[in-house]
Amino acid sequence: MKLAVDTNIFGYAAGIGDDDAKRIRAGWLLKSIPPYRLVMPSQVAGELYNLLCRKGGQKPKIATKIVLDWVDALTFAPQGPGTMREALQTASFQNLQIWDALIINTASEAGCSVLLSEDLQNGFICRGVTVVNPFAETLHPLLASVINGMPGPNK
Repeated sequence: MKLAVDTNIFGYAAGIGDDDAKRIRAGWLLKSIPPYRLVMPSQVAGELYNLLCRKGGQKPKIATKIVLDWVDALTFAPQGPGTMREALQTASFQNLQIWDALIINTASEAGCSVLLSEDLQNGFICRGVTVVNPFAETLHPLLASVINGMPGPNK
């Protein structure tokens, strides 16, 4: 199963935010789930760069290196020629922000079953992608099936 990763997960793993538990869990997930299962949609790469510079205080060259290191380590999912057109349809029919719809559509095109994100409703399914909040009190069964047996913080 492939899992797309939203910007907030990378941000927490980079130490951005005040919630220590989320930073620990995000870092653990990104280190523990095999990289071939993790997908970074292109929209997330751009958002992560902005997050690292603006909230993380990184210089642009450092932020670029961090993003490119993730791009090289995971599967990078670029937008296809029709991705924006489909995202516009998804946004309008599902009442989503266009950027969230773009991430979902890119994840779907990349063959992902899951989008790890705390920004959308946990369990929301769109275009065959289930949104899973990895910080939810009750672990979603799809994420549980991936991390079962992996030692780590408070699964």
